Amino acid sequence: MRSRMTLPARIGAVLAAGWTALVAAAIPAVAEPETSSALRACTPGDYPPYSIRDDAGGYRGVDVDLARGFAALLGRPIEFVPVTWATLPTDFAERNCDVAVGGISDLPSRRAFADFSIAYGTDGKAPVTHRASGAAYSTVAEINRPDVRVIANRGGTNEDFARKNFPAAQLTLWPDNLTIFGEIEQGRADVFVTDSVEGRYRVRQHPDLQVLHPEAPFDSFGKVLLVRKNDPVLAALLDAYLTSQLATGAVDRLFDQWIGPNAPVG
Repeated sequence: MRSRMTLPARIGAVLAAGWTALVAAAIPAVAEPETSSALRACTPGDYPPYSIRDDAGGYRGVDVDLARGFAALLGRPIEFVPVTWATLPTDFAERNCDVAVGGISDLPSRRAFADFSIAYGTDGKAPVTHRASGAAYSTVAEINRPDVRVIANRGGTNEDFARKNFPAAQLTLWPDNLTIFGEIEQGRADVFVTDSVEGRYRVRQHPDLQVLHPEAPFDSFGKVLLVRKNDPVLAALLDAYLTSQLATGAVDRLFDQWIGPNAPVG
């Protein structure tokens, strides 16, 4: 049964716990939402451990749990809305997304269609290769050669990174992020450069693959949730919630469930 505590009371409880003062100025403007109004969380659902859609049509992942917790704070049900990386710039408005989740990197181009939460983590690009390749594709220079077959999922930061850094390589754009690792496993591609956190998770499911130097990726960027533009109250509440999750170690615990030393394989 849903808690009968009002939204201002829930926010007050958060503040009383000392988690954040970010929403203090926003409280007077917050009205009790309609309980039937679902928080629409748009996600590609193909980027574990951030967001992955299961066979039953449900969603799991670090960002999924964060979105569920945020909706619970607001006292609203949550609805996950499928989108793709390639169409996210148009889908975000057309599908009435309140937030978007799923391993989203802090890119200036995305500010054109959405506002950003605070960063709840950092990540960076690292190569995923076959174990038989050893350390052959450890550097950008080693990958950026005409004989190297690079693969990248279409429409996201992995494609952008590949186009910018590997112009001399043979680039294949793959339609989804779920089956792309099988291309390396089957010897049809040499290397996939993706977020190191995803690489660390994926090689657990593909023991013939390895992620190279995930602790020292090629670059570094913040991970954020997108929030609909021109809604400062929702943005302030989201930042307050994420600040609380960081302060209490909840975000670290979520990642440990997926890529920590005791995380399950498979």
